[in-house]
Amino acid sequence: MERIAGQIMLLWGIRRWALAFIAGALGAFSLPPFDFFAVLFVSFPVLVWLLDGANGNADAGFLGKLKPAFWTGWWFGFGYFVGGLWWLANALLVGGGEFAWATPLAVLGLPAILAIFYGLAAACARALWSDGLGRLCALAAGFGLAEWLRSFVLTGFPWNAIGYGAMPVPVMMQSSAIIGLFGVSALAVFVFSVPALIATRRGLLPGLIIAATLLCAHIGYGSLRLMDSDARSDGQPVIRLVQPSIDQSAKWDDAERERIFQTLLAITAKPPPDKGVLPSIIVWPETSIPFLLTSNPNALAIIAETLQEGQTLIAGAVRNERHETGGATRYYNSIYVIDHNGQIIEAADKLHLVPFGEYLPLSGLLRSLGLDTIARGPGGFSAGSVRRSVPVQPGLHFLPLVCYEAIFPQDMVFEGPVPDFMINVTNDAWYGDTPGPPQHFRQAQLRAVETGLPLIRAANNGISAVTDGNGRIIDGLSQNVIGFADVYLPKKIHVNRSAWLPQLSFWLIIALLLLGALNSRYSFIRTGN
Repeated sequence: MERIAGQIMLLWGIRRWALAFIAGALGAFSLPPFDFFAVLFVSFPVLVWLLDGANGNADAGFLGKLKPAFWTGWWFGFGYFVGGLWWLANALLVGGGEFAWATPLAVLGLPAILAIFYGLAAACARALWSDGLGRLCALAAGFGLAEWLRSFVLTGFPWNAIGYGAMPVPVMMQSSAIIGLFGVSALAVFVFSVPALIATRRGLLPGLIIAATLLCAHIGYGSLRLMDSDARSDGQPVIRLVQPSIDQSAKWDDAERERIFQTLLAITAKPPPDKGVLPSIIVWPETSIPFLLTSNPNALAIIAETLQEGQTLIAGAVRNERHETGGATRYYNSIYVIDHNGQIIEAADKLHLVPFGEYLPLSGLLRSLGLDTIARGPGGFSAGSVRRSVPVQPGLHFLPLVCYEAIFPQDMVFEGPVPDFMINVTNDAWYGDTPGPPQHFRQAQLRAVETGLPLIRAANNGISAVTDGNGRIIDGLSQNVIGFADVYLPKKIHVNRSAWLPQLSFWLIIALLLLGALNSRYSFIRTGN
């Protein structure tokens, strides 16, 4: 092992960058649908050894000396994000390939930008580098801060944070309720990096003890939380998830709109299996209604004919809002709540829009160059103003999350009464049979764990599912299945409304890691190394 570590440390130039890229790309196998988290016990030790040898020119100044570390981390991140996000290209090939020219930007450009965060993490860690255990603390703190920054810089894109690789099953997800996704990410990097100590033996025993303690606490707390939770649904309503599995290109075909609408209505009207309980809440996916309801008033009457007494429909749809003074009409990616009389009783708009997908940054400049949003619409979507809990039936509220809003832990803050469950409507047909939909579902699953709210997720072509407040799947529909699932709504568990505990825990973890790194760095310098 010492010989392998030494050879890796001495790599330079293209061989160093290639190995960093491969180590990062291998790390993507820790993500859904593979969930092979053990591969990170290889990826991160390789990164540690590469950083051990990332010595800059002594005459280059402080920042110049960190350049090799930055580029080592950047190539690692580039491999990780290319391996984990290549499927984004599928969205650009939908509808005749109008945006096929942008495929390299999705497959290589976005990963190149995201890799900057990991490059900065590696550079910051290298600034506090030492031998032994301290350098692992520095690397873990750097990655924890990088994942936190990635959640909000340039509107944020925390997709596939390292922490998800440490949470492949519900028993390993529960720690996020206390320390949050970013706290899990920081500690996961530390644990996954511990095998690097085998090469030098320095700090190996305390490293193994700390890693074993963290792993036992991670799994032990998860086991206790699952044992203590009450997932019963006595007296709870039955919810029907409708999954029509409509091809994305068909949704843009005017001739197909009536067929799509009738498909949704037909699945909604089907009787419960085995003479079961009639669902009181029906959920359709994101933008499932294939036209503007204000432009097709008969649609509400048809919905009323389909729904039975006491049933409520929650459906994703495009909502338009005409300007009172004659300005441009605004369009929103919304959720409608429609009662059995065909009346729209509530609506909630998406707040966190997808850049280039739903709105165009610097729209004036980019439209002058012929660019537009991928999701077709007149001028793109506008963002909603506030996230609030939405009443669906007397005494029952839900937290609305449209599409990728479910990937942002910080977006779980809301106004109004504490909701009883969250609803995530999405249209993952954009991504076909790729790792995209499983990755998206996993991230929504974690929001249930963090909030303690059951997750009701309706996706156009999957994955549609109901989970309890601990992220355990109660029932659902896999990808490309056309049909429905009737599921009793699980009861919510303790709801952490302010999310102060995960935030406080994260910063405490970062502080302890930095303290460990600084202490080791000081000892390292004092001994003349």
